Amino acid sequence: MTSSQSDAPDEASVHGMDEASEKLRKEILREQVRYLIEAMGGPDAAAVVWTEDGWLDYLYRPGVLLARDEHWTEVAELLGAQRVEGERIQRQRGLTVLQVALDSETTVPDVLERVDRELGVGKATPDHILFVTPGGGGGYACPATEPEEPGSDPAPHPAITSDLGAGTEVFVSVVDTGWWPPAATDPVSPWLAGVDGDPETIDTSNIHPYAGHGTFIAGIVRTQAPAARIRVEGFLPLGGAVYESEIVVQLGEALAHGPDIISLSAGCPTRGEVPLLSFEVFWEQRLRHQKGTVLVAAAGNDGHRKPFWPAAFPWSVSVGAIDADGSRADYSNFGSWVDVYALGTGVVNAYPTGTFFCHEPPNVGEKREFTGIARWSGTSFSTPLVSGLIAARMSQHGISARKAADQLLVEAAAAGRRGVGPILYPAN
Repeated sequence: MTSSQSDAPDEASVHGMDEASEKLRKEILREQVRYLIEAMGGPDAAAVVWTEDGWLDYLYRPGVLLARDEHWTEVAELLGAQRVEGERIQRQRGLTVLQVALDSETTVPDVLERVDRELGVGKATPDHILFVTPGGGGGYACPATEPEEPGSDPAPHPAITSDLGAGTEVFVSVVDTGWWPPAATDPVSPWLAGVDGDPETIDTSNIHPYAGHGTFIAGIVRTQAPAARIRVEGFLPLGGAVYESEIVVQLGEALAHGPDIISLSAGCPTRGEVPLLSFEVFWEQRLRHQKGTVLVAAAGNDGHRKPFWPAAFPWSVSVGAIDADGSRADYSNFGSWVDVYALGTGVVNAYPTGTFFCHEPPNVGEKREFTGIARWSGTSFSTPLVSGLIAARMSQHGISARKAADQLLVEAAAAGRRGVGPILYPAN
């Protein structure tokens, strides 16, 4: 494994694809990572570790480590690190953020090897970057495609359920890029009336990558639960990315609103596939005490079985993607840690009106015009479908989100498909 902030290496790897496809997907991946690092503030704010065969391993915050409160002093003494004081990210009880002084030849992964060796694996971890952007082993994005024009007769797909009362008295928190307010009054997306959230700033003459992601997701929830109250939190404004230490503080703030369901279409791979420390602490200190609340999280779009966090935690509902024919989407992550699969390919819903220029090969520079609706693919979009189904079940049976999710997972297992796994289909 190598650590770098430059382009990924070009060595061949075996991912079940031909050489030309692999080369294209690595080009896409390099562009995604370049954009993400630039959006986060450059190499001083975001760094990347690549695998030896040129795929994304993980992204992290340079010069910063995380440790549990009970471990930080021994980590600090070993490395000469300093506890970060006064920052908002220090508000997460149980988690300490440490600044470590590094020379030009030393990286966070380098010093963590010393921590692993002398104190034990997991005593300190990187401050990983969660994202709705790059894919890893498969070279896909999350979302798995750039937004596409929906065609001549755009309508939401999946369609809005016939049960217009589904989701009554249910509150869904969509943790994402923010909310595009015009969608709530646009005649092409009436199902979004009443949705609110943190406004997302969008230049509609040149819509930036992943803009409108949160609005699109809110629309999908509404197709399955038209009566649900939805708030879109703008926790991922920087290229759809955020430090793990920051998002757990924001999730705590979201919990203060009392949501039944948190829908999170973001995540990341981690160093050594060790669970996200910040989310472990968040679960222990906050979420497990919020009786009945469920976190529904995207399984990621890397096309492999390696865990993607926080979806891989046993206390989350992890969602992979299927195509329209019910087969597992080739971009979807999979494995025993994925709880359920739902439609994620060719989903149609609300999107900002404006002009989008493609950033990824082979469509770089292609101009796409949108009039309030787009077609998009990825586990980002199968996730809110499941969130909406949970919301609908809650209102239909007067039960908590946790009980509704458990019931739906039992039904999904019964409807499971060989070679895929448990499946939930959209409401009629």
